[in-house]
Amino acid sequence: MSSRSSRRGRAAGFTLIEMLVVIAIIAVLAAVVAPEIFRNVGDANTSAARSQVEVFGLALDQYRLDTHVYPTTEQGLAALRIAPPAVTGWRGPYLKRPVPQDPWGKPYVYLSPGRVNPQAYDLYSLGRDGREGGEGEDADVTSWGGTDR
Repeated sequence: MSSRSSRRGRAAGFTLIEMLVVIAIIAVLAAVVAPEIFRNVGDANTSAARSQVEVFGLALDQYRLDTHVYPTTEQGLAALRIAPPAVTGWRGPYLKRPVPQDPWGKPYVYLSPGRVNPQAYDLYSLGRDGREGGEGEDADVTSWGGTDR
């Protein structure tokens, strides 16, 4: 009986080789799946930045309808929440919440008059890398005062 019970004890567990095979399979699956997951996170950040830029653009257009001008670069996007001094016709706040950082933790760039659109404004996020240009998640998310590119 003792030889039977010792065989059962050995058969009930996993060998080191079996454990290594399972770990190797999990590692291969993680290597294949992880890039897809992280690419989706990057796409989500870009989509979030694009949505925020569109919301800011709508708020800026409403601000302009009320005041007949866009906020200056110095007044910035904060003018959508707090009335700047000496601005007539302000009927805000035009945003429910304070202007957040972009999804990569950097401030949105707002210029009025804009360099690309001097009659309106330039509003953009520099993407993940924080530099102009780029591709994928590093690409800029832009709005040129009604003429989006």
